[in-house]
Amino acid sequence: MSPFNQSTVRNRLLRVLSLESFEALRPAMEAVDLPIRYVLTEANEPSSYVYFIEDGLASIVATSVDDEKVEVGHVGREGLGGYHVLLMADSTPHRTFMQVAGSGIAVPVDLLLQVVDRDKPTRDLLLRYVHSAEVQLAHSALANGRYNIQERLARWLLMSHDRLGRADLPLTHEFLALMLGVRRSGVTNELHILEGIHAIIATRGNVRVLSREKLEEIAGGCYGLPEAEYERLIGIPIKAGPFIRTA
Repeated sequence: MSPFNQSTVRNRLLRVLSLESFEALRPAMEAVDLPIRYVLTEANEPSSYVYFIEDGLASIVATSVDDEKVEVGHVGREGLGGYHVLLMADSTPHRTFMQVAGSGIAVPVDLLLQVVDRDKPTRDLLLRYVHSAEVQLAHSALANGRYNIQERLARWLLMSHDRLGRADLPLTHEFLALMLGVRRSGVTNELHILEGIHAIIATRGNVRVLSREKLEEIAGGCYGLPEAEYERLIGIPIKAGPFIRTA
C-alpha cells in the first residue's frame, strides 16, 4: 500500500486536490530525493514525470541560442515541476533543476493527464496554478526591467523564503548572481547592504533571513502580487508559514 496520506503530504497542491484525484494518483506516487542540480525538466526533451516538491527549491531557467541564462521562475512546496504538460505540451525550452536540495513526489505524466481529463475540479485547480506561475514569470520580467538589483535581490530572497519555509537559505553568491542575471560582485555588495540594516546574515553558501518586513519594504512593488494571486486561486497562502486553508 502506498505510504502517502493526503493529510500529511507537504506539497500544497496535493493537499488541496480532490480526494478522488489524490487516491487515483496515490498508487503511482514515488518518493524521490532531489539533490542540488537534479534536473526535473530538461529543455526540449519529453517529460515522463511531474514532481510535486515537498522540500527544497527548483529554478526554471530560460536559455538563449547564444547560451545566455536567467531564472524566470521558482518552484517549491507550493507547486509542480513540469507543469507545461498540463497545457498539452510534451516538452519545453526551459530547464528546471534543483538549486536547493530537498525531496518530492514523482507522478507519471500519463497518469496525471488521465486524472486531469476525468476530474474537472482537479483540472481547474492545476490550470489555476499554471496561471499563477505565469503571473510569477511576468513579474520576474517586470522586476528585471524596472527594478534595481537591491529590490530584485530582496524579492528573490522573499520568494525563496516562502518556498523553503525556513530562515536559512543555502544559496551561494555565484548562484544568486546567475539567477539575477548580474555579476557576483554586484550581488555581494547588495548582500552587505542588507546585512547592514539587519535584514539578513550572509555567510559562505547561506543567507539567513532576519526580517521579512525589511525585505518586503525594500522589494516594494516587485513582490506580492503573484503571491496574492496564488492565494486567491489556490485557496492557501504561498508566503512562509504553516499550512492554512483560506477557502
